[in-house]
Amino acid sequence: MENKNYSQPSSLKAPLSGGGGAIYKYSELSVSDISRLIQRNVDPANEIRTLVEDIIENVKQHGDNALADYAEKFDKVSLDKLYLDKTELQEIAAAVSADQQAALQVAYDNIYKFHQSQLKTEDKVETMPGVSCWRELRPIEKVGLYIPGGTAVLPSTFLMLGIPAKIAGCKEVVVCSPPQKNGKVNAFIAYVALMLGIDKVYLAGGAQAVAAMAYGTESIAKVDKIFGPGNQFVTKSKTIIQSTTTTAIDMPAGPSEVLVIADDTANPVFIAADLLAQAEHGIDSQSILVCTSQQIAEATQAEVDRQLPTLPRAEIARQALDQSYMVVTGNLEEAMAFSNQYAPEHLILATQHWQQISGSIINAGSVFLGNLTPESAGDYASGTNHTLPTSSYARAYSGVSVDSFVKKITFQHLTHEGIQNIGPSVEILAEMEGLHAHRNAVSVRLSPPAP
Repeated sequence: MENKNYSQPSSLKAPLSGGGGAIYKYSELSVSDISRLIQRNVDPANEIRTLVEDIIENVKQHGDNALADYAEKFDKVSLDKLYLDKTELQEIAAAVSADQQAALQVAYDNIYKFHQSQLKTEDKVETMPGVSCWRELRPIEKVGLYIPGGTAVLPSTFLMLGIPAKIAGCKEVVVCSPPQKNGKVNAFIAYVALMLGIDKVYLAGGAQAVAAMAYGTESIAKVDKIFGPGNQFVTKSKTIIQSTTTTAIDMPAGPSEVLVIADDTANPVFIAADLLAQAEHGIDSQSILVCTSQQIAEATQAEVDRQLPTLPRAEIARQALDQSYMVVTGNLEEAMAFSNQYAPEHLILATQHWQQISGSIINAGSVFLGNLTPESAGDYASGTNHTLPTSSYARAYSGVSVDSFVKKITFQHLTHEGIQNIGPSVEILAEMEGLHAHRNAVSVRLSPPAP
């Protein structure tokens, strides 16, 4: 499959299983080669932007009618109404088996424990005698959660977004997920909604769901912030919304990706399994191996060839591998240097020596340490959040946390001693900037008028 997400450098060595992948030698890559390798999910002709802008405008103008039309066009389903209520969710959720319920509960408990620990009261700081400063948390009042439902339905994403929203205390949680062919949602989505105390799920997917939550429709309330991963259309709609409305977004979380750093202490069977676990997400996912020898790369290739045909989503994984590659470095330090340039969503350190290099990580969404820590653990149940920055946005963004659902408001309080101590400096600083009213606001407190 032709790789549309980056231009391949000229130093192509050998194909990865799937046809389009390749092995590169790090020492032979120029700066421009690396720049092209790490680029992904670009839209050079603005084709995606144009389509998404049309969808946003249509939803903005026509509300629920536009959502119903898009459900018929994209999801191939005719909807009688755009939401499922609590009674309907309970009926759907009844199909979840006891084992599945138990597994979802383990995930819920671990995610809750980890995120609950993030909710901390900060200390007050007396910056000088009589001058106190502190911060207090306030939940974002209205949040929108987008739960993907394309080639794979992701109840785990619902947990990852719903739990921190619940811990933060958000007053209104709007949930959108694409309808299935039967005009409903997957039983696992329904079950998680009930676990979270959410009694309504809106049947809207893609860019149109993002637009609905950003502008509001007859059925869907306008929210203050939108959360959730998705394909390039969802990501593009979120970035457009952020720049054109008062609605914020968590981050540009698009097609998923993993980068594995491996040395001779790694197990090629494990590496291949991790690469394939990422590749099966979707055809626009990317699985990168950066290893310290050609032998590791070749052994991993052989394992990918062996494991790939056994997967039910083999064709999806194969197409994802078309835009994946391997890089052979001279040592772990070079491997980490490449990783920091790539800024992966998921970073696996497949080495017994991970403690030697983990401190060098600069850019990554979530990190999996050692040979016994698969990305799958974090995707589902270790407790960390799997809604993470992709496409190099890990250079500037963190993954979703309780912090994502709250605002941190600063407070300050001055006593009589405090205004006397800080006042003269503020007067001088205001005078320096020519802001005399600022100076006066202090001066009248330092020398109050006589009664």
